[in-house]
Parts: sequence; structure tokens; C-alpha cells
Amino acid sequence: MKYKKDFSLQVGEHTITAIFSDLADQAHGSVMLKCNETVLLATAVMSKQVSGTSWFNLTVDYMERFYAAGQILGGKFKKREGKPSDDAILASRVIDRTLRPLFDQRNPYAVQVIVTVLAVDGTVDPVTLAVNAASLALHTSSIPWNGPVGSVRFGEYQGKEEFFAGSEKRIQDNTYDLIVCGKQGKINMIEADAFEVSEEILDSVFKKSQEAITLLEEWQEKIRKEIGSSKEDLQFPDIHPALTSLFQKDFLPRFPEYITSGKPGKETINILHHEWSEKVSELLESGDLSDEEKSLIKIQSERFYDEKMDDFVHQAAIEKNTRADGRAMDEVRELFGEAGGISKVLHGSGTFYRGGTHVVTVLTLGGPGDAESVEGMEFGEDKHFMHHYNFPPFSAGETGRAGFTNRREIGHGALAEKAVAKILPNREDFPYTIRLVSESTASNGSTSQASICASSLALMDGGVPVKSHVAGIAMGLMYQDEFNYKILTDIQGPEDHYGDMDFKVAGTNKGITAIQLDVKVDGVSRKILVEALHQAGKARTHILNTLSQVISEPRKDISPFAPKIDSIAINPDKIGSVIGSGGKVVNEIREKTGTEIQIEDSGMIFITGKADGPAKARKMIEEIVREYAVGDMVEGEIVKIADFGIFISLGGGKEGMIHISEIAPFRIEKIDEYLAVGQTVPAKVIKIEKGKIGLSIKEANKEFVKPKK
Repeated sequence: MKYKKDFSLQVGEHTITAIFSDLADQAHGSVMLKCNETVLLATAVMSKQVSGTSWFNLTVDYMERFYAAGQILGGKFKKREGKPSDDAILASRVIDRTLRPLFDQRNPYAVQVIVTVLAVDGTVDPVTLAVNAASLALHTSSIPWNGPVGSVRFGEYQGKEEFFAGSEKRIQDNTYDLIVCGKQGKINMIEADAFEVSEEILDSVFKKSQEAITLLEEWQEKIRKEIGSSKEDLQFPDIHPALTSLFQKDFLPRFPEYITSGKPGKETINILHHEWSEKVSELLESGDLSDEEKSLIKIQSERFYDEKMDDFVHQAAIEKNTRADGRAMDEVRELFGEAGGISKVLHGSGTFYRGGTHVVTVLTLGGPGDAESVEGMEFGEDKHFMHHYNFPPFSAGETGRAGFTNRREIGHGALAEKAVAKILPNREDFPYTIRLVSESTASNGSTSQASICASSLALMDGGVPVKSHVAGIAMGLMYQDEFNYKILTDIQGPEDHYGDMDFKVAGTNKGITAIQLDVKVDGVSRKILVEALHQAGKARTHILNTLSQVISEPRKDISPFAPKIDSIAINPDKIGSVIGSGGKVVNEIREKTGTEIQIEDSGMIFITGKADGPAKARKMIEEIVREYAVGDMVEGEIVKIADFGIFISLGGGKEGMIHISEIAPFRIEKIDEYLAVGQTVPAKVIKIEKGKIGLSIKEANKEFVKPKK
């Protein structure tokens, strides 16, 4: 490198180093960020030509590279990274949601931020570092952006609070794990995973996170001043007077009727918006405008109308205490729930309505072998619980591509998965693989939180022994300043679109299990967030009560259409005996019983099948691993008769020998006059020498073999 300059900062126990060089010198901003041996390269580029749309075009990509962890990806035929993993998509969303509110949304140029993971050591979280790296790349570039932001991962792991905890740390009972991002004492992005924690605990976490964020902000600002970067000055043309005149004359007077009349806001707002589009088209066809003016109006019309709508919705809420559909600020829309009722073939299902938002969740139970094998950059795992979320275009009354999973669907599915995971039973008690699929069938605000509620119903309908119900609610905000704002419970579509905050909070009656925060302003104060958390708690209690009225506890039995699972814990030293040479023994058990058998290194064996197959397989395994002791009573089939005695099968490939003198309490000359091959006899273990088992029939039952008359 011809140029290289380092800047370091201590945060908690970790030292973060920003490395500026000519490595990616054609990008408008770039930096390598290092913590321990984890290194990321962040770049930011703004296009030279305008994007041609009325909406700001921002793309954020988090690029996993398996070489970063010293791994070669995949199977035999494919070694190159392909489409991003779910973890990479979730990381991209975290970065995007943090950066996006700080751009001027009128920016006509496309901006792309790419964070590439160059090395990862597992001791620190690369996603949190990626947010800081992206912030630094933008802040030290010429790209207009109202940063910097700081990002920390803060959690309690095994009783110890820590910043930037890496992949070797796992959230455990009564702990929490949060990514918090913000600037200037405010928070603009949260991802929280928690075990039923209180609002007060989260408030303290926000406070500690903000202190670290301030350090990161000040550090980035110091770096920018030392490097000496300056921003481009974007100039935006005034709104064309024809648009202003059209709006003032034909639309502003109708806003109260169409937006805050107490009717469901989405439908009436859409009607008015459609009329606006038609009127703008008529204006463009009038012939009174130059081509340059027409081009300007095309670009400005949607954003101008959207901003006016935004202003009106804010004014109605803050000044008049009025919502689009006439509800009180803390009022939840009408609720409906149903457990089951779709088909007996399904292992479980739940239907949940909250106003115009409708979701159906279907439960499927499988054996341990149905777990999803996830090959991650930092670690691999078998997932025994999955929640998948689908948002088909018809649910929003639109047409579009179906069957393609987008980033939003992956993000909403992951959020619900975090929320629901806390109520699931331990695998030792319920060894099934659990898959929930939530189908958004009608959308008017926060289908992700409705998915959590529908999933809770589906689990209880399916007889999964969950600890309790779990529910989610989306909180909104209409913000003018710290003294003039309104917090909205259960935001519907227009309030999500025009509001300043989408604060999704999920949990049980005991506490919060998951949080996701997005904002459209620079950030929200801790005071407002905590107020919103308490308001969300009241709404959550109301929803949980409704769910309990639908079904109060899990059904006693799982569906007869679900597989049966039996389990057995054996000495890990006996695993080889159960598997056999080349898998011969375990495959024979599978074939004879029609079961699937999953053997774990711990010695836990899960047997999945139908009817009495699992019970038969369990018995066969118990016979293989059984360790006999003198005095044990057994039964076995005679497999061989010799002059000196008989051999019986004890199952599991084991045999025992009964000497002729141990067959009966009287003298026997010819054994085959009393016993035959294939006959089952009782026996008692009388000696064990060098693995050989000596048995006695007469000590087990002295009357089993009777003298000849």
C-alpha cells in the first residue's frame, strides 16, 4: 500500500482500529475496520448519473467470504459463494436500516454501500463492526450524508455484560443480546433478542449502549477532520408551481375527509392518491409545459404529494389527537383468532386478525433428521426450529412476482423466529423439529407481529408443550420535537408509511422476547422508546388475553398425522456398537422397524417413525447397549444346542451360554429331549468373565424344565 493510516479506539474490552489506505481508492469512501483478528472492508460509491426515480436509491450489501474463517464452502461441485445466506441478508438489513434515515431522500443519485468480511475470528460480532465501518466509509467520503452513527452489540452472556460479543457467545435463559445504533444521544436502529426481560432492564441497556455509541461517534468525527474530507453540495430545484397550485386547489381541502375521517385509512388514502396521479397526468398532457418542466414534474410529483400527506398525518396526530381510522392513540384494532379449523391433515394451524391484517400460520413437526443444516461463515449448526414468513402480492391487493423470497420476508421471518423461540420446550422434553410458516393473506400494518400471534396459536393447536402464549405489537410515532409527539399503538399501513418510527415489540406476560426498531428520522430519544415500550406492554397484555380465550393451553396430544418420536440416552462409548461396521447395525434396525434414527455425539438417540416402529427400534437399541450384571433376569431364544449346554440370543448381537448342569435341578443326559432351537427360555446371569455371559435356567425358574415321566 502506498498510503496507510490507522486510528484506534478502546470500547469496553475491545480495541477497534480503522485503517485508511489506497486499497480501494476508486471508491468514494473506503475503510478497513479491525477488532482482534476480525477485519472488514467497507466501501461507499455514489453514481455519476441521476437514478431517474423520485425515490432515493440506496443499496447495502454485506458480503460473506468463507475464506474469512479459513473455510472452503459447500459440497463437491460448488466452492464459490452464491446467493447471500439468510445471515448475510439480515446483516445487510441492519446496516441499511441504520444508514438510510440519515440520507436526504431527495438525493437523485444512487448510493451503494458494500461491506466485505475479509477475516473473522469468532471473538467479536462482525455485523456490528460492519455498521461502524459503513458509517466511517460514508462519513469520510464526499457523499452527502448526515452521519456518523455508532453501533454496539451489548448483552449479558453467562452473567457478564459485554460489548461486541462474538459467535462463541450464545444467549441463554434470563439474558439479552441487542444491537443498538444511533447518533447524538438518540437511537435509530435496534435488533433485540431477550428471554422475557423487563422494560426497565432494556432502558438500562439503551443507556449503556448510548455511552459507547457516543465514543464511536466522536472517534469517527475526529478521523474525518484529520483526513479532511468534504461533502458534495446537492442542489434541489424548487417544486414546480403547477404542482403546488393543483394540490392547494383540488386536494388539500379534501384531506380531512379522506385521511382522518375515521374510516379505514388505507382504502381512502389510496383513492385520493390515485386521483392525484390522474390529475398530474392530465397536467402533463395539457400542452402548456415545456419538456424540461414535464420532466421535473414527473420526478417531483410523487415525492411532493407524499410529503404533503406526511405533514397532514403528523399535524392531525400531534395537534388534533386524530388517527386515520379514528382510534385512540393507545387503541388496538379489533382482534380475531382461531386455533386449527383448516384441515386435520395439518399438524397444527393458527389464524389471527388484527384489523385489516390477516395471517395464517401452519405448524409442521418432523424428526431430528428434518433439522436444517446451516453452513455459516463463522459456524455451522442444525436448526431444529424454523419460522418462515411469506408475503404474496395479493395480501396488499397488488400483482407481482410470487414464489421469490425477498429480504423483507427473510427479515420478518427471523424476527418472529426470535420472538417465538423463547416459549418452546427443551429438545430433551420435545425432540421434534418444528417448522412454522406464516402466510400473510391481508396486509394493513405489521404482518410480522401478527405472524407471532398466529404462530403462538398454531403451536398450541399442534400440542407442542409451549410455556405460554407470545404476542407482538407494532408501535409508531408522529414526531415534531421532544415535547410535541404522539406514540401510536398498533400502527396500520398509512401510519407505518408516513410515521417516524416502526417499533416492533414481542413478548409474553413475563417480559420482552424480541424487538426491532426502524425510524425515518435521525433517531429517537431513550425517553420516547421507554414510553413506547410500556405502551406496547399494555397492548401485548390485551392481545395475550385474546389468544388465551381462543386456546388457553396446548392440546393434550400432537396430531395423529405427525410422526412419533422416542428417545434414549446411551453411554457415548456404546455409539459404535449401535452404528456397527459401516452402519450395518443401525441400518438393519431402520429397515426392520421403518424408522429414522438420529445419533448424537452426546449419546442421545432420537427415533422417528409411525405406529409401534419407534418402540421396537428403542428395544433393539436397548438390547445392544445393555450392560449385564450378575443377578439380572433375562429371556432369550435358543440358537444352538451342544453336548455341554445351550446358547441363547440376548438381542443386540449378544449371546449367553447355559451349561447343561444349569438347565434343571435334576440331571439331564440329552438336552434336545427337553429343549429345542427357537424356544424362548428364562435365565439368570450367574457369571460374567472376559465379556462372556454365563446363565442359569434353574435359578431363574426351577420348574421351567420338568423331568420326564
